[in-house]
Amino acid sequence: MSAGLVEIRDGKARALLSAQGAELLSWQIGDAELMWTPDPAFWDRVSPLLFPVVGWCKDGAIRVGGQSYLMGVHGFAAQSDFEIAGSSAAQVKFVLRDNESTRVHFPYAFEFSVTYRLIQDSLQISLNVRNKSAGSMPYACGLHPGFRWPFAGAARDQYSIEFAEAEQPEVPVIAPGGLFSQAMRPIAIEGRRLALSEETFAMEALCFLNARSRSLAFIAPSGSSIRANFTGFPHLALWSRPGAPFLCLEAWTGYGDPVGFSGELGEKPSMRHLTEDQEGFHEAIFRFCAA
Repeated sequence: MSAGLVEIRDGKARALLSAQGAELLSWQIGDAELMWTPDPAFWDRVSPLLFPVVGWCKDGAIRVGGQSYLMGVHGFAAQSDFEIAGSSAAQVKFVLRDNESTRVHFPYAFEFSVTYRLIQDSLQISLNVRNKSAGSMPYACGLHPGFRWPFAGAARDQYSIEFAEAEQPEVPVIAPGGLFSQAMRPIAIEGRRLALSEETFAMEALCFLNARSRSLAFIAPSGSSIRANFTGFPHLALWSRPGAPFLCLEAWTGYGDPVGFSGELGEKPSMRHLTEDQEGFHEAIFRFCAA
């Protein structure tokens, strides 16, 4: 196995992870691979971590104490080298600490850790953010896993998403530059069920800000499903690209800058704030249920 790659197993379940970005590369239950295989023609990632921001920042920068700092989409965690802080047969923990490179973009001392744990047919992903700075630290984090679509045969337009609660039949319109506008657009959701098709993602991601649901299911026509439960993530999003054989089931604590926003990072909507040595905890549990 290549350096920087870690494999964990539990029964028939197997996951492959990379210290580069602490990224999940593969999750298999028996012979069934659930994560999509990267294709640069569509998307060259599998499951990037989002930190210390989620989404796009206006003009590609954040502002802290009157100074501007360059910040790419979804932050820098996905491009960072994490330390492997501990592992066992079914679990591995990665840690990213502030360093010279991170402070160029985010002038805070922090510790960002992610723990992956296999429990039979479930994959638990836990994020911990600790503020190591003397004052308050704003942050956002999120998960962006890309699953195979289809993952259990049949045509893609026979798949659906079922939310735990009825969600609003409209989502924000994403403006140029990835910014969130106040305008809303309708989506074809009926109560808790969203039928999936090529047209679902023709415009942009479906972003459910302050979603009612804390769980959802990605369901194949056979009845097999990938079920997700979220803790500490108020926002959910679904994203793909036309013709691409993947669907991202995303969970966020924050989101992209609103149109016209020019304030400090700490003033941005939905940012979390940690006092000195305070820790934030966020978790998702994905479970594969065979028909």
